[in-house]
Amino acid sequence: MKMKALRLSLVFIVICGLIYPLAATGVAQVIFPNKANGSLIEKNGEVVGSKWIGQNFASNKYFHGRVSSIANNASASGSENLAPSNPELKKRVENSIATLQKENPTMSSSNIPADLVTNSGSGLDPDISVASAKLQVDRVAKANQLDTKIVSELVSDNTTNRSLGIFGEPRVNVLQLNLALNELID
Repeated sequence: MKMKALRLSLVFIVICGLIYPLAATGVAQVIFPNKANGSLIEKNGEVVGSKWIGQNFASNKYFHGRVSSIANNASASGSENLAPSNPELKKRVENSIATLQKENPTMSSSNIPADLVTNSGSGLDPDISVASAKLQVDRVAKANQLDTKIVSELVSDNTTNRSLGIFGEPRVNVLQLNLALNELID
């Protein structure tokens, strides 16, 4: 009886731990090769990021993404998961609002979208709302000595609509927007 259980365990280890993952990886490589390889974004032959992982941009010349509780370490995903009643969360949000108002003088605390002062569940969200991008247009235009109309058009050109027209909200991938901005400035 023990040998039968051991053999059955070994068979399932090989099927579930080797054959199935290799088959799933092979199918993903054939059907969705870009996604299976991390949807990496290259610039001049060099990988600058992934379409699915947010990055921190500190310079006023660039659009800023969501708050991240994991800094620049994308290998450690997850948020702090603080409850709305947690004083630490309240303090972090207040600090984020103060920083945003300092960087964007035209922004008032009454019109700051929540995604600019809170992090996503994974802490890696690469997208911001269209409203969040539009609130940063003045700062980015001024820092790059560009007309705000041109920068606004750049935001519009880099806006992704709802998935299948009904799921989610329109959004802007911050890395792709900043790469388009770089092309405009260069």
